[in-house]
This record gives sequence, C-alpha cells and structure tokens, in this order.
Amino acid sequence: MTAKYEVHGSVAVITLDNPPVNGLGHATRLGITDGLQKANADAAVKSIVLAGAGKSISGGADIKEYGTPKALAEPNLLSVILAVENSSKPVVAAVHTVCMGGGLELALGCHYRIAAPGTNVALPEVKLGLIPGAGGTQRLPRALGVEPALNMIVSGEPVKSELLAQIPGQKLFDRMAASAESLAEEALAFAQSVSDTRPLPLVRSLPCKHRNGDAYFQFARNMVKGMAKNFPAPLKCVDAVEAATKKKFDDGMLFERENFINLMWTPESRALRHIFAAERAASKIPDVPEDTVKREIKSVAVIGAGTMGGGIAMNFLNAGIPVKMLEMKQEALDKGLGIIRKNYESQVKRGKLKQDKYDQRMGLLSTTLSYDDLSAADLVIEAVFEEIGVKEAVFKELDRVMKPGAILASNTSTLDVNKIASFTKRPQDVVGLHFFSPANVMKLLEVVRGEKTAKDVMATVMTVAKKIKKTAVVSGVCDGFIGNRMIEQYGRQGGFLLDEGCTPEQVDKAMEKFGMAMGPFRMGDLAGNDIGWAIRKRRYQEKPDMKYSKTADLLCEKGRFGQKTGAGWYDYVPGKRDAIPNAEVVKMIEDHRASLGITPRKISDEEIVQRLVYSLVNEAAHILEEGIANKASDIDVVYIFGYGFPAHRGGPMIYADTVGLFNVVQSMKRFAKNPLDDAKFWEPAPLLARLVAEGKTFNA
Repeated sequence: MTAKYEVHGSVAVITLDNPPVNGLGHATRLGITDGLQKANADAAVKSIVLAGAGKSISGGADIKEYGTPKALAEPNLLSVILAVENSSKPVVAAVHTVCMGGGLELALGCHYRIAAPGTNVALPEVKLGLIPGAGGTQRLPRALGVEPALNMIVSGEPVKSELLAQIPGQKLFDRMAASAESLAEEALAFAQSVSDTRPLPLVRSLPCKHRNGDAYFQFARNMVKGMAKNFPAPLKCVDAVEAATKKKFDDGMLFERENFINLMWTPESRALRHIFAAERAASKIPDVPEDTVKREIKSVAVIGAGTMGGGIAMNFLNAGIPVKMLEMKQEALDKGLGIIRKNYESQVKRGKLKQDKYDQRMGLLSTTLSYDDLSAADLVIEAVFEEIGVKEAVFKELDRVMKPGAILASNTSTLDVNKIASFTKRPQDVVGLHFFSPANVMKLLEVVRGEKTAKDVMATVMTVAKKIKKTAVVSGVCDGFIGNRMIEQYGRQGGFLLDEGCTPEQVDKAMEKFGMAMGPFRMGDLAGNDIGWAIRKRRYQEKPDMKYSKTADLLCEKGRFGQKTGAGWYDYVPGKRDAIPNAEVVKMIEDHRASLGITPRKISDEEIVQRLVYSLVNEAAHILEEGIANKASDIDVVYIFGYGFPAHRGGPMIYADTVGLFNVVQSMKRFAKNPLDDAKFWEPAPLLARLVAEGKTFNA
C-alpha cells in the first residue's frame, strides 16, 4: 500500500507515500479510499488529514502507470475525489512542497486546505497537450477566481502558495502554516478545530462568474491563439474554464472530461506525452545500476574561455559549483570573463537575476594561465578548437596534472572520444560532454561513452547533468555522435534541393511551417558555414564516394560564413538576426545548376519536408542498429532539445511512427529514383526495413 493510515487522538491521518512525488497510482488511490472508509467507520475519529510523505503532497498522476490498465482502474481519481467530498467527517489537505496536477485536484476536493509557504502549486496538464481531467478547470476558478485560475491552467506554470494566498477573495487555502516543518502539527490542530463544523464546505458549491465573461474569454482566446498555434489544448482550457462560469458544476465536469479524452488522442498530446516520458527515460543507462556509487564533484575546471567555454562555466556557477577557467593568454581570459559578466549583467538588468546572486556566482569563478592550477578539480571539461591535434596536446597535459579519480571530459562535437581517451593513461576517466551552443541556454547534453569509460563516470556525469539542469542523452562513439551525424544527412538533402530548383528561403520556409525552429540554411548561418565546410573537406578525403551539392562550398569560397560575418545564405544587419535573402546567392545557385546542365523543377513543400525529415529518420535507424543510441526515444530527445524539432510532433522517430513506417519507406523508394539525389542513402536501414516487415514501430 502506498498510503499510510494513522490515528492521532481524534484525527485520522492518511499519508500518501509513493516516492518520488507521491504519484496517484492505483495502489495510492486505493489507500486513500480505504483510509476514508476506516476513518468514517471509527466513532473516535472526528476529522481527517490528507498529507504527503517526503517532498510533496502529490505531483499528480503516476507516470509509471501511463498507458497501462492500472491508470484507468477503479477507483480512478474522479472516484477518489468524490469519496473525499462525500466523507461525513471533514477532510483537511495538508499541502507542502509540490501540489500539482491530480494532486491539486485532489486537494480541491477536500473540505479544507492548509498550505506550507514555498509550495509549488500548478495544473501542468497543458504541457502534455491536455486539460486537467479531474475537475481542475471547474474547481480552481471557483476557489481562486476565474482570471488567476485560467492563467495558471493555460500556462501550466507553478505558482508559490503564499502568492496565491494573497489573492483577494481566494478560497484555495483556508490557512497558511508558519513553515513546512510546523505543517503537520498545524494541520492536526486545524482538523480538530473544524471537526464539528457542518455543513461541510465544498469547492464545487462556490459561485463561479466573471462580470465581463464574453469579452474576457474572447480576449483570452485571442491571446492563446497567438501563443500556441500548434497546440489545441490551451484553447480547450479557455473553453473549459468558460464552461465553469456558464454551466452547472456536473455539466461542466462532463464538458471537461469529454475534452480531456478527445485531447488524449490528438497527435500533439501523444507527442508531448512521449517526450515527457522519453526525457525521463534518457537518464537511465541499461548496464549502469541506479545505485552505482558516484564520484564527488565539488569543483570544476574549464579549458577555453571562448563562447562555448564561458557558457559551460556558467552552467556550473548557476548550480553553485566553483569553476576555474584556463586560457593560454591573459587577453583571452579577460575577454571570456567579460562575456560571462555581460551575460549575467543582462539578466540582472532584466530582473531575471538578483544582484546578490550575480555577485555569488562571479565569486565562484577563478582563472589561471597554468594547467598546474587545475590539479584539484574533480571534473575538467575542455572546450578548445575542434582539431584532434589540439585535443591531444590538451589531454596529455590533463593526464599529467589532474589528480587520480578526476573526470576528464571533452566538449567535442564530432571527434573520436576513444582516440582522445588514448592520449591519457586513464581512458576509464575520459568521457564526452557535448554541450550545445549557447551552452548556458540550450538544454541538451550529449554524453559520449567511450569504449573504456567507467560505469561510475557515466553515473556521475548523468547526475551532474541533472544538477546543472541539462537533459542528458547517452551516445556511443561515432563521427558526429547522434545529433550531428543525423544533421549531416539533413544538410546534404538541403543541398540537393537547391541543385534541383529550390532557393534557401523556400526550403527554410517549408521546414519552419512544419514547425522547425529554423530551416537548414538559417541554421547553417547561425552555426557557421565554415564548420560544415571543414567537415566536408574531411569527407572528400575519407569518403570520396559520398555525394554532396557544391553550392555550400561555393558560398564559403565567397567568405559567406553566416551571421558572424554578416553574410551567409542570407544577409544580416549588425545586432539583428533577421535573415535577408540575397540575390547574388540565388544567382550563384542558379549558375551552378546551369553548369551541371540541370533544368530546375518546381518542388512542393511536402517533398521538401519529407526528404529532410526522412533523411534524419533513416540515419537514426542506422544509429540504433549500431547501438550508438540506446533507444529511439533518446534520439527524439536529442532533436527536441538540441535541434529545434517541433515539440508538437514529438521528435523524428515518433513522427515517423505516426506517419507509418511503411509510408516512410515508400517515400524513400521514390526519392531513390531521383537521379540527382543519392540513391544509395535512400536504401532503408536494416532496422527500418525489419520493422516495416514485422509491422512494428521505433517506439513500440
């Protein structure tokens, strides 16, 4: 049983105990209803407290039960809340730390609520493409007021309990406890004080009106449409809260439930729920037990004070971990320090960071010009030039100076981590930590596991990633790892599309309409076209049979490296990121096309999207087949958090599953017949062909 029952004098206490967030799984729901029955049958019990063990009263649904029969088994959450409301003895919810989703809906079903300060309160279902499904849209507006409730429901963001308690006329919290430590004692006293009060108050019986209802809800819809064009759930939230103001409670509940169930089957909700589960699953490594003893990381060293090194350092400073940054010249150190200060000062100016926090973070940062000064660090990350000779020099120095047991990490985005590890006498301590630019903003971290990387190193860096608020995905060693290996094929297809008749603007617009944060050519300009050029030069030597369009090389020969030079596939005005089409670039493409004797053809947006997205999918299938990625959902996480793949489509692998792998392969066969494309690439990866033959999907 994941709910404990105890009696303290005349008060029965039902304590949810289902770590980590007291998810409302079937056993917990049964525990609550069994406890209610015992309390109501015991003449000595006069009132009941519903509490939560550990770090929350409840964070909502139990994600371990998602998609299983237990998630729907009786008593479901609606039945539990009804049992609470129908209790003949008052039920007091003792709310602390986290009260979200179904946990908040359960608290709203209680007769009274007492909250500890600092509690995070939210209905975050909209982030899963849903609306609250157990009365949240009907009870919260009654308890809190229509406007603050709708703001919470549409955003899904947590709000502190003490702020909610200050809303005039609110009936969400009957009392605020002095502290989280005193909550249990105060809840018992409160329950005793209301034991004889009748009738028992119900949130469902409170009035729910808005004096300018029609105008307000139309305004809300207009705001939501602009912010959530690819997601149906936010608008349905508005509809459901409006129903709370216009329908009887039971009718509003039916309206909420119908919308909740309909949204469950939308591709957008399925995509968001997939990513929610995939992000959590990514941290689990099959052969590394969760109880693996981890190394202590109390201090970090960063080699390189450039944009990437500075961004990496900020992640650790933000988490309260001291950082020592190394450069070869004082001028480079000063420049790097200046960029970090500027970033933090910008946050202070915008009210995102308090001055004392800024001072604290900068106080954790020190600098040096000598490798010897790094020796005490527990983790060192190099962020130097992406050239194997440079990496070799760095790692030989690290091997010389770093203490035994220190973790040596490379921020390489493409190079062989096994080779880098071989430059040391401690390959078991070497790992790849591929941060994405800007490193202090982007959430993704590719953790590259070398052949000899120790299991405790893997367990440690995955824990560190969580501490610095990164979503970590494990990759094996190959050229480009997961993300960049796939994006190379995406870029190749973009080049072929230019050869066949597209402009950069047409391709980018098609992909951005599909939902990508930016198309391949705008992305190239942002990353730096010279980086791709260097990779292609290496490819021409290593893989002379690999086919590329020459347009990108011609662009680089003109010095058009992207935003950093103010000119790439597009032109850029200093201080702005707007991509301005350039007539000379279009002419360069046309002239190259003519030199190849290609007659341009009209290419549909549908073909553009399919060729680019399916190129990701086919390369990803090879990556899975080779064991570079542990599972398909890890690849989706990489693309959602690192490459701007649209969240409402859930990542390339789940998107392919949604389209149907048979349909994906049929399209690939069609592309293979195009003489200007790469027929060999469009041969389905063995895994993809096998899944189609067996009628299976990537995310079974």
